[in-house]
Amino acid sequence: MASSTGTLEKTTTICSGDGAVAADAAVETAATLKSPLLEEKKCDDGARGGVKRCCERQYELVGYDALPAFLKHNEFILDYYRSEWPIKQALLSAFAVHNETINVWTHLIGFFMFLAFTVCAATMVPMESGVSASMATSKTQANNTGSRMVVMTMGYGSNGAAVAVRALRNVSVESELIAVASLSAGSQVARWPFYAYLCGAMFCLLMSSACHLLACHSEHASYVLLRLDYAGITGLIVTSFYPLVYYTFLCDPFFRTLYLGFITLFGAAAVAVSLMPVFEAPELRWARAALFTCIGTSGLVPIVHKMLVFGARPEAGLTTGYEMAMGAFYLAGVVVYATRVPERWMPGKFDLAGHSHQLFHVLVMAGAYAHYLAGLVYLSWRDVEAC
Repeated sequence: MASSTGTLEKTTTICSGDGAVAADAAVETAATLKSPLLEEKKCDDGARGGVKRCCERQYELVGYDALPAFLKHNEFILDYYRSEWPIKQALLSAFAVHNETINVWTHLIGFFMFLAFTVCAATMVPMESGVSASMATSKTQANNTGSRMVVMTMGYGSNGAAVAVRALRNVSVESELIAVASLSAGSQVARWPFYAYLCGAMFCLLMSSACHLLACHSEHASYVLLRLDYAGITGLIVTSFYPLVYYTFLCDPFFRTLYLGFITLFGAAAVAVSLMPVFEAPELRWARAALFTCIGTSGLVPIVHKMLVFGARPEAGLTTGYEMAMGAFYLAGVVVYATRVPERWMPGKFDLAGHSHQLFHVLVMAGAYAHYLAGLVYLSWRDVEAC
C-alpha cells in the first residue's frame, strides 16, 4: 500500500505542478521505472560511446535433461543441444558446432551433389549424334570360340564427365551398325522416371537438413519439419522404384503400370501414417524403421522379375548389382538408426561426431548414389533398345 500511495502522489505532482518540475519528475520516473521488455530491444546509440547493444543474447548449448519433451529423441546423446532458438540463430547455427552440425551438412552437401547430377543429366549431349545417347566406339573382338562379339560403349557426359557402360553381345557387326543407325535417326527414351528419382533424392536430403537445422525452434516447427522429413524419406524410396520399373518393363505396359501403381500407393499410405502425432514418439523408432524397410524390400519383386526375364543381359546384372548395393546401404542405415549405436555403448562420447544418425546419413547417401549409377545404366540400355 505504501508504494502505491507514493506512486499516486508522484503522478499528481507531475500533472498539477510547474512545467519544469513536472518534466524533471517525468524524467526521474522514466529512469526509475525500467521495463524488462525494453531492455531486450536495441538501446545503443551514437551518444553513448562504449555501451554494448543490450539486445544481444548468448544462445548457449544445453544438456539432454534441460530439453523440452519435443526435443528429447536420443537419451544417449547427452550434451550440445540447441533448445528453442529463434529462426535466425537456428539458421546461423549451421556454421557453429553442436550435435546436429554434421547431420545438417551431410545431407546438405548431398543435396547439392544430386542437384549437380540433375543439371548434368539435363545437359547430357551425344558425342556424335543429335540424341542424348550416342555410340562412342564400336569394336569387334574375337572370343575364345572364334565367334565375333561387339563391345558397345555408351557415352553420357557433360563438361568432361562421362559414364561408360560396356556390354558384350553375341551379335553380328551388321546388326550393331543397324542399331547405331536407328539410334541416330530415332528419339531418346523418356527421362521422367530418372528425373523423378533425382527430385525425390533432392527433396529427401533438403528436408532432412532443414529438419536437423530448424526443429530446435519450437514444438510446432519440430512437428512440421519431422513430417516433411518422413515424407522425404518415403519420396526417396518410392521414386527409387521408378527407373527400375519403367525401364525394365518398358515393353510390357501391364507390369510397368502394376508395379508403379503399387509402390505409389504404398508411399501415399506411409505418408498418411507419418502424419499421426504418435508416429514421432521415441519408443516407436522401430516402427518407423520397419515401415520404411517394408516399403524398400517390396522392390525385390520387380528385381526378381527383371532377372527372370532379362537375366542373360549384362545390363540386368549390372543394374541389379547396383540395386543390391543400394539395399545393403539402406538396410545398414536402418539398423544403425534403430539400435542407436555406437552412442548406446558409450553415452556422451559421440555427442558431436560419430553417433548413429550421422552414420545413417552417410549410408543413405551411399545408397542413393548407387541407385543413381543404376539409373545411368538403364538409360544407356533403353536408348539403344527402346520398344
